[in-house]
Amino acid sequence: MMKALMLLVGLTAAVAPAARADEAQVAAGRAAFATCAVCHSAEKGRIIVGPPLYGVVGRKAGTVPGFSYSKAMAASGITWDAASIDAFITSPQAKVPGTRMPFAGLKDPVKRAAIIAYLTTLHD
Repeated sequence: MMKALMLLVGLTAAVAPAARADEAQVAAGRAAFATCAVCHSAEKGRIIVGPPLYGVVGRKAGTVPGFSYSKAMAASGITWDAASIDAFITSPQAKVPGTRMPFAGLKDPVKRAAIIAYLTTLHD
């Protein structure tokens, strides 16, 4: 019993720093999202200039009701995951040629990873 308790305490101690790092990355992503928030809402169903990014992870591109997507985005076949979001926000026009998103891209991989960590928290 004592060994099991010591193992559990050891596992908890090992996991806790990772959880804090994830929380810190999400917080950094929330702050970095300010760049995105100029056009995109983090609220479900709220369209600004671009589609809302609430629930974007796991969503098929070009499918938010009420938003008029470019033909390129609607036909892209992308289902958004960390890798596809990373490629898109690195260079939207390279990932989806013909997209109407007027953003040159975010070159900083640390900021992209933080934004993606934040986006993964935006869901029901």
